[in-house]
Amino acid sequence: MFSELSNLLNTSPDKVEQGKLTLLCDVKTDGSFLVHHFLSFYLKAHCKVCFVALTQSFSHYNIVGQKLGVSLTIARERGQLVFLEGLKSAMDIFFRPQEEPHPLQFLREASAGNLQPLYEFVQDALKPVANGEAAWRCPVLLVDDLSVLLSLGVGAVAVLDFIHYCRATVCWEWKGNIVALVHDSGDTEDEENDILLNGLSHQSHLILRAEGLATGFCKDVHGQWTASTTVTQGWWNGAVMVCLCSCGPGIENP
Repeated sequence: MFSELSNLLNTSPDKVEQGKLTLLCDVKTDGSFLVHHFLSFYLKAHCKVCFVALTQSFSHYNIVGQKLGVSLTIARERGQLVFLEGLKSAMDIFFRPQEEPHPLQFLREASAGNLQPLYEFVQDALKPVANGEAAWRCPVLLVDDLSVLLSLGVGAVAVLDFIHYCRATVCWEWKGNIVALVHDSGDTEDEENDILLNGLSHQSHLILRAEGLATGFCKDVHGQWTASTTVTQGWWNGAVMVCLCSCGPGIENP
């Protein structure tokens, strides 16, 4: 299924577009397989990746990455991957004294909304270095997922501001890319999530939407994904029927 996605988008690790914001969206299904795809894709493309992982542990992503042909451990050791493990960091915030501002410092604040430390973490992780570092290709910010920030009390406007500043730095100034996952609340009324999703949709160069079939599951086809991308004359849309599971076809949950 990943090969079909690359063919549809006309991309490969040898030719990586730059300056793009890609929005991953899922509704009534698990779209995390798209996160694993882009993580392995950019590592294979020799890009410098900052991964803000707010939903799973490093070992989870590493196990899936190995099945997709990449080692997150090796990438992190050689400086290609900067990994923020949100689950572990949250425990550090509450139970260990912090000498310096933490990327998730908003968890300790009375009114969650200041994501500046998280932005500064991204900026430091992807900042081009003239000497003493391997010559990686374009920088990439990957976030899994932004909806978690809403559940932690951060407002949609604050999250949109965070992405705006990251986009200005990573996409415009450094000619890199951003990939972020957001859940679609679907029929559930969630105003903050709708504001976030709509705001990001208007900024994105590419939207990949994974959703379950209205008719339910079957043996070979579990859902579909739709790609929408900006072109000169407006929007181009393409839909492909795929086998959707939590980590992609042929990959078991670790």
